[in-house]
Amino acid sequence: MNARHWVSGLIIAALPLHHAAAQPAAEKYPSKPGRLILPFGAGASTDIIGRIFAQRFSEAWGHTLVVDNRPGAGGIMGTEMAARAAADGYNIFTFGINQTITPQLHKKLPYDPLRDFVHLSLYATMPNILCINPKLPVKTVGEFIKLAKANPGKFKYASSGIGASPHLTMELFKAVAGIDLIHVPYKVASVGYTDTMSGEIQGFFFNLPGPLPHVRTGRLRALAVTSAKRAPQVPDIPTMGESGVPDFEVTVWQGYAMPKGTSKAHLASVHGAMMKALADPDLQKRFFDNGVAATPQTSAEFSKFIHAEFAKWKRAVEIAGVKVE
Repeated sequence: MNARHWVSGLIIAALPLHHAAAQPAAEKYPSKPGRLILPFGAGASTDIIGRIFAQRFSEAWGHTLVVDNRPGAGGIMGTEMAARAAADGYNIFTFGINQTITPQLHKKLPYDPLRDFVHLSLYATMPNILCINPKLPVKTVGEFIKLAKANPGKFKYASSGIGASPHLTMELFKAVAGIDLIHVPYKVASVGYTDTMSGEIQGFFFNLPGPLPHVRTGRLRALAVTSAKRAPQVPDIPTMGESGVPDFEVTVWQGYAMPKGTSKAHLASVHGAMMKALADPDLQKRFFDNGVAATPQTSAEFSKFIHAEFAKWKRAVEIAGVKVE
């Protein structure tokens, strides 16, 4: 080989090395704060539990998860925002029971809760609790039904919006109990608690964590929980079944999802941080103190669970006869 060929071969051999050196290094993930989109306002159980979990998740993930409350239209506004968010690994959505109820009430939604998200895992389950203003002359579900029947269309109940689980739970109760109550939806659940304590509203079903402090202080009177067994945080409060309403069970749940198109590596990172957070004994205690159980799952298990919830709430909406005008 002459000198000219030798030099040319050296240059050609060096080209791949030069090209490799010019490529930017893969960006470390996560490298910045993420966003947790909550479709309900401050003070709602979704917010209370979501913030507890986000704190532990942030520690496990290595970067802060900033809570972004986006209430409105019974959770539709926040869900639409999450569905359209960038699939860059930094947008996470609290996907819960509401996302399986709303499609049963609206023929057209600006998103598809099954196709537009990748569902990661449950992180919390809890019952709803039936509470009334303490000045009402009733102490049991049976007495409340009797009083409501004697005053058709005169009592009002609060919810966190049309299509939210508190709304559907009460509508289902109305149907099976044969009572007539007026629905008053609130954008922020905590205002519904306040109005019930003042007497403006007579009662509600809400997720246990929100009303729990007011039940403990006596500012709200709890009549029953919607779980199959009594909630250990309020062991003196009977279940709906024990209260004479058989087969009435509602389990509220919250999980994490990310926009469709998020990479498998990013999904794995977020799921791993979820599992680490849910294994933390302090988080489990804080959940318990707020009336919640930590419930880790695989992505496949969560997806199967969601499909079952769709079928369940389709039937519940039919029984309750709820229609959105």
